[in-house]
Amino acid sequence: MTFTYFSAPRLTRAAISRLGLLLVMFSGAAHAHVDTDSVGGFAAGFLHPLTGLDHFTAMVAVGLWGVILGRPATWLLPVVFPMIMALGSVVGIVGLALPGIEIGIALSALVLGAFIVWRVALPLWLACLVVSVFAICHGYAHGAELPLASDPFAFAMGFMLATGSLHAAGIGVGVVAERFRQGVLLRVLGAVTALLGVYFLMEALA
Repeated sequence: MTFTYFSAPRLTRAAISRLGLLLVMFSGAAHAHVDTDSVGGFAAGFLHPLTGLDHFTAMVAVGLWGVILGRPATWLLPVVFPMIMALGSVVGIVGLALPGIEIGIALSALVLGAFIVWRVALPLWLACLVVSVFAICHGYAHGAELPLASDPFAFAMGFMLATGSLHAAGIGVGVVAERFRQGVLLRVLGAVTALLGVYFLMEALA
């Protein structure tokens, strides 16, 4: 097993201040999941990953990290994540108890953010394993909503499509960010992701 990493970028005071501002702006929406009293069908499922900043951050981070890993991981990770997430959803639907789901979701942002900052390049099989573990946590959280949905199938299709869209958005942003000042912008995005992950973890442990 090999790990490839590079020295971390030096962030100026201005950059750190901006990161702090982002955390303050987004902290209020960090766990803004869909209200279980109003879960509907496709639209509710599609909005579910978009209205929870923890899910949103991690799913975009998968695309960002995929850019660093390069092909075939760039396109394989966004395929593996939704597939395994669907399995996690089934576990959530049947009500099997999985401890530490919220912690796992928080760690997904923290770990992937750190991988982006340090440009960690894992072997393809190990990268798929890492995102699969996180996908189970995210899928379980989505699956817990499904029995409450008026149309569970449409709800599932909605959050699967939203997940794929967030992965694609992460890839698009990552490709652009990678070209800016030799990838410094991509590392800054990774730092923001990791800091949000720290916040999510503190919330999960509280």
